Amino acid sequence: MYAVMETGGKQYRVEPGQILVVEKLTGEPGEELAFDNLLMVVGDEGEPVVGTPYVSGAKAYGTVVAQERGKKILVFKYKPKSNYRRRQGHRQYHTRVRIERIELA
Repeated sequence: MYAVMETGGKQYRVEPGQILVVEKLTGEPGEELAFDNLLMVVGDEGEPVVGTPYVSGAKAYGTVVAQERGKKILVFKYKPKSNYRRRQGHRQYHTRVRIERIELA
């Protein structure tokens, strides 16, 4: 069984037991989260259930593994011939989630 879910403005294909890195969600490590924005659910028989836009009654449950930050990226602004240079770093916050189960009601 797998599903396509939406969180943080992105779509992910998830299966039970999979560890997923998503945009920051509230929750401490060990806390359970419920995702109800499932766009498609495919059961063990292989028959897909497609939502319009979401599948009603379907939920994916996951456990927060860690709250962490991503790799540093550098943002550099530059204008030629005017001695204008600005450098700034950025590290995005992420949440690592283990998908426990997918339920289709």
